[in-house]
Amino acid sequence: MVHCPSRPASVLAYVPSASPDDVDLAVKSAHDALGPWRALHFKDRQSALLRMADALEEEAEAFAVLTAQDTGNALRPQTRPEVATLISLFRYFGGVAGEFKGTVLPAGDDQLQYTRLEPLGVVAAILPWNSPLMIAGMKIPAALAVGNTLVVKPADEAPLSVLRLAQIINRHVPAGVFNVVTGPGETVGAALVAHSGVHKVSFTGSTDVGKRVAQVAGSRLVHFSLELGGKSPSIVYPSAVATPAQLCTTVAGLLTAMRFTRQGQSCTAGSRLFVHRDVYAVVLNELVAQADNLVVGDPLSEATDMGSIISRRQYDQIVSYVDAARAQPTVDVALDGLTAQRSDANSLRMGPTIVSMVDNASPLAQEEVFGPVLAVIPFSDTDEVVGLANASRYGLAAYVWTADLDEALQTAHRLECGWVQVNQGGGQSVGQSYGGYKQSGTGREFSLEGAIAAFSQVKQINVRLQPAVAGV
Repeated sequence: MVHCPSRPASVLAYVPSASPDDVDLAVKSAHDALGPWRALHFKDRQSALLRMADALEEEAEAFAVLTAQDTGNALRPQTRPEVATLISLFRYFGGVAGEFKGTVLPAGDDQLQYTRLEPLGVVAAILPWNSPLMIAGMKIPAALAVGNTLVVKPADEAPLSVLRLAQIINRHVPAGVFNVVTGPGETVGAALVAHSGVHKVSFTGSTDVGKRVAQVAGSRLVHFSLELGGKSPSIVYPSAVATPAQLCTTVAGLLTAMRFTRQGQSCTAGSRLFVHRDVYAVVLNELVAQADNLVVGDPLSEATDMGSIISRRQYDQIVSYVDAARAQPTVDVALDGLTAQRSDANSLRMGPTIVSMVDNASPLAQEEVFGPVLAVIPFSDTDEVVGLANASRYGLAAYVWTADLDEALQTAHRLECGWVQVNQGGGQSVGQSYGGYKQSGTGREFSLEGAIAAFSQVKQINVRLQPAVAGV
């Protein structure tokens, strides 16, 4: 049973809960289809991926609406761009399908030494609920382009757009190449990760679950990659807000980096905001003013900036973090996005919440709240802020705001994370390698290099050639 986050009392759809036998059938189906699919010329797989992209584009608006209903994310600022990214990823990996190739090594006239990139086999792709289509786009077309087959498990909370995606994909690939199993991660996901017929696990989700995935996959010595949580820092230097125009632009970028239009439900959310003491007050005031203008409402309304939290459990968890912070005497809730919604017991809507003078060692600054809650922390110099930013078990993304190029690059180079943006807070670009340091995961996605590492293996072939015949 799938509930609509914007109307949690209503049932959006009923979805099967797979059994271990269902998982076994899906894996066997993928295994049976593997040989013929990997044997195709890359141009055939390329053509299939590009046809999928065209079909997705024809249904782009329907996908955006379904995803808004499924996730609670707002249509205009979030689900339409997400569908556009999905289409771009199918086109990108279709376009580079011929680049999954090996190398020839110079080894003398009597040797031919070369490598082949070969598919890993059956890939289990496990998706989260916050951006199901975009993250499906990171995994599915890349794995298919190399010649793998897939079994995909969408999140139990938001499976519908992935199921619709499966219908389109299966129009363009032979039976068994692409399979979907639905149900809880504790049973269906666990059975998939543990299945002996799975050769690679590609998981996106929380760090705690990712650790369990790594333990099971590691015990079988199968390939795995993990895109996990984050507690990403944004760092504002005084030069980034020296004029009213700069202040307005920088703060707008901070709100984007915070992913308020996804209700903060993003692993790359810049949810720890470090502001230089010299400009702390002016930045905080502008933050509150701009964030307070965001419209919280029906995800399908064109006026809505922020939709609904995915579930009651997630909503209550976010509230618990804010309530704990509110109890600290030195902390100030500069913008309260929770109180206005508490009068409606059925609402999962939550406005931007900005908490000032947060201790960097506190749970609000160290744990992934996964909600629209921004912790604002003062700093005095670069050495201090780099130390504070790096004092985290996570290392996914970071954002640096300054008009000084040396300051920007020196800070970016010292931050312990996989992705740094300077003076911008947008999402990933197709073709860039994306992934984290520390407990934010292992491996890279979104790029040719990432896909090669994630979904192929190298075979070295050495051939001794017959000596050339004299006079020939």
